[in-house]
Amino acid sequence: MRIRSAFEALRSSGELGIVAYITAGDPSLDATPKFVLALAEAGADVIELGVPFSDPLADGPTIQRASERALKSGTTLAGVLEIVRRIRKSSQVPLVLFSYYNPILQMGLEKFASAAASAGADGVLATDLTPEESEDYRRIMRLHSLDTIFLGAPTSTDERLAKIAGCSSGFLYLISRTDVTGAKDSLPDDLPALLRRARSVTVLPIAVGFGISLPGHVSVLGGLADAAVVGSALVSEIEKAKSVDGAANALAERVRSLKEAARHGLSRREVAP
Repeated sequence: MRIRSAFEALRSSGELGIVAYITAGDPSLDATPKFVLALAEAGADVIELGVPFSDPLADGPTIQRASERALKSGTTLAGVLEIVRRIRKSSQVPLVLFSYYNPILQMGLEKFASAAASAGADGVLATDLTPEESEDYRRIMRLHSLDTIFLGAPTSTDERLAKIAGCSSGFLYLISRTDVTGAKDSLPDDLPALLRRARSVTVLPIAVGFGISLPGHVSVLGGLADAAVVGSALVSEIEKAKSVDGAANALAERVRSLKEAARHGLSRREVAP
């Protein structure tokens, strides 16, 4: 419900949303709620909490290192759910659990879904779970009112995009490039065509991720997508910071600059002939 409400508000204002990703437990479990609150107060519309995993195949070096730091600090899936519970005491920002499927499967689908919903999570994105293998997962998540978000890619056919969208709720996450995560200087030339193809098969909001890091990227996406997912650029701020407070301030500043670009893009579209 929180995810849907956030996108409805964005759509009514015509503003591009910012979906902010950080790895939970990096550098500590106590730091993560502070980071989430800083991101939310700076204007992040949805926050993805990455569950650290020992073999994050889809992630580039920045998020891989974050997972390593989080695992060294003792972060588990149960610990991430406790972080969600702590965040809910002071914020209603939409929260998506971003995980590989193995930790969810190890906990057990019913136990995980019940605990995630009870803690206050809004959705789950299992990065390596395919639509074909997701029937039980989707049924159980939806019984607990958790959105199930799936990934579409440039290599997905129209038929495949339709299947992915059909399994998704909350929003559809489009990968902008066939690569691992990581900040890039520019967006792919074929991204508008991919977005048009996705629009033709779903009415869900569409968020674009992988390589989004600069205000210029947000400006470009403003007329095309519903949200930009920013991950590695934020995780990098945590890695560079000398303290938790310093990291929280850097995260907030980064999100504020991205939201400003989103709003500037809105004002340009409003006055365009």
